[in-house]
Amino acid sequence: MDLPSKSRHIMILTGEPSGDFHAGHLVKKIRQSKNNIYFSGIGGPHLKNQNVDLFYDIANLSAMGITEVLAQLGQIKKAFDLFKKKLRVNKPDLIILVDYPGFNLKAARFAKEHCQIKILYYITPKVWAWKKSRLKKIKTYVDHAALILPFEERIFKKAGISSTYVGNPLVDEYPENISKPFFGTSCLSAKKTDYLIISLLPGSRASEIKNLLKIMIKAAVIIHQTHNLQVKRKKICFIISQASLIHEKNIKAILKKYSFDQIFEIYDGPVKNILLKSDLVIAASGTVTLEAALCCVPTILIYKMSVISYWIAKLFVKLKYAGLANLIVNGQVMPELLQNNATPEKISQKALYMIDHLSCFQDKLQMVRKLLGNKGASKRTAGIAMHMIQKIIQ
Repeated sequence: MDLPSKSRHIMILTGEPSGDFHAGHLVKKIRQSKNNIYFSGIGGPHLKNQNVDLFYDIANLSAMGITEVLAQLGQIKKAFDLFKKKLRVNKPDLIILVDYPGFNLKAARFAKEHCQIKILYYITPKVWAWKKSRLKKIKTYVDHAALILPFEERIFKKAGISSTYVGNPLVDEYPENISKPFFGTSCLSAKKTDYLIISLLPGSRASEIKNLLKIMIKAAVIIHQTHNLQVKRKKICFIISQASLIHEKNIKAILKKYSFDQIFEIYDGPVKNILLKSDLVIAASGTVTLEAALCCVPTILIYKMSVISYWIAKLFVKLKYAGLANLIVNGQVMPELLQNNATPEKISQKALYMIDHLSCFQDKLQMVRKLLGNKGASKRTAGIAMHMIQKIIQ
């Protein structure tokens, strides 16, 4: 594409739904600052809605775990080859990397070594969890890092990496005073006094649906049966969150195997809407658990991956907690049931206990918002991007 002489070109790269979501907001903020910028990149529906010229869709890239990623190497190579081609045909003034470190750090290296392009990394690799060696790569190939977790500042400063803590973008999505949404479905449109709403958030990847949804459904059936044995209890309704990249038929196929499928509802809208109506959440480990914390919704964090992926992760990940909320607070404000502990029996047992102590768990989650600071992460990151482009022009 030929650009007007005064236009600037930013290439933005992400590989997962959460990254695409935050990248979309960032592009919007940059355009509010300067509207004659052409954007190209790799992304999904949120970047597409911002009129970014996508040369590869992330629908084929979302995977987590060693064996899961190996199954998608062909698609990853295809995306990277397209990236290299686009870089040579239409060299951008700035590349913004958003999360997805396995791909994006390779992209940063190629762009630096072959084109000497300025690079901004937003939502940086989780070097505090594993692969601290990536800090050296970031220092070598990335010009500036926009950090979203408060404890990352110390790590990047110690490594000598040019960086700024911009705040967490989720704080913008979940202001402290937010109106409760209304839904047309029977359970979600009901008053909270009528139902106890438990939401199941199995993740946004096909591999997560395969590994976690059956476990969650079995746990929900146990919760429903046990809860109903006790008198003067609210009715329980279970909401299953359907991620944008997951087809409803895949979820319904799993539900059909259970005689209690009538107690479940599938919702394909923003996860925020579910969280704001939920009394309790059972969620796959990931960014959504931090969103639940910002809504002060008591949450059970679970995760299960292939045996090989799990044992490899055990070798490299040396963290006290898996959940972001727990890491930020440095305490278990969200119970974690991982791998062999992620069973229907253990999940249901923990859920039934939490149902009787919801206010206690809500109070614990208040600390997360305080530690994340003020809103405006996307706006501050947009300011950094524009400053980097101005320096290039000069």
